[in-house]
Amino acid sequence: MNWLFDGIGDWLRQLFTEAIMAKFVDIFDSVNVQVGDIANQVGQTPAAWNAGVFAMIQNLSETVVLPIAGMFLTFVLCYELIQLIIEKNNLSDFDTFNIYKWIFKTFVAVFILTNTFNIVMAVFDMAQNVINTSADLIVGDTNLGSPEMLAALEAQLVDMSVGELLGVWLQVQIIGLCLSIMAVVIFIVIWGRMIEIYLTVSIAPIPLSTMVNREWGNVGNSYLKSLFAVAFQGFLIMVCVAIYAVLVGAIADAPNIHIAIWTVVGYTALLCFILLKTGGIAKSVFASS
Repeated sequence: MNWLFDGIGDWLRQLFTEAIMAKFVDIFDSVNVQVGDIANQVGQTPAAWNAGVFAMIQNLSETVVLPIAGMFLTFVLCYELIQLIIEKNNLSDFDTFNIYKWIFKTFVAVFILTNTFNIVMAVFDMAQNVINTSADLIVGDTNLGSPEMLAALEAQLVDMSVGELLGVWLQVQIIGLCLSIMAVVIFIVIWGRMIEIYLTVSIAPIPLSTMVNREWGNVGNSYLKSLFAVAFQGFLIMVCVAIYAVLVGAIADAPNIHIAIWTVVGYTALLCFILLKTGGIAKSVFASS
């Protein structure tokens, strides 16, 4: 009779080992796909990410916001001209050079306003070049599920009893659920960032119309800081996911597979938290309020 129970035990151990290894392979493939998808998503400019939405935003900006920015620019320039004329002893000590300076500032302001989208897209093109360069390194160096890693994990499973294997199988299912939650959080962060980019781009002419004015120029400067922050947030997202992938890749070296599994759960929760913080971190780096 013992041979029957031994045979059933061996069959169950083999069954659970194969099921656990198959789940690990799915987890590693899922992480690899998510890393590659994030690199693809954040590596696109606003125009390339969704051409239809970008065309609508550009049309609204040029037909609705730009005329308002033009009126605002006219007010700012007229206000500055008045200040230049009366600031020195109420016209008794007027310097004609101020008029030439005002004309030059007017030319620069009009040039900036008429090239708003070129300026905005130049910021994103620069950021996307950094992101795409880093994506090639990150995706290439963080591939999980190598044969050596899987062999090390399987070696730990072979010596376990049926009860231990059942516990590991249940824990692996929890990891799968955590990764599904992580995928939702990543979706929210990436899509939220792109919507924030479109909203920021849509209003660009108004803050940029204040760039050359002494008193109102801080509005345009703050806008540019916000623009750089949201552009380079994609790079921070890539760094976060790369760190996560490297940490998860080290689970095969853990002395205890149970500790390794729950460590992955902790890494996943930490990744979700940090991804939600990338926007604030980017704004603090560029001193954007």
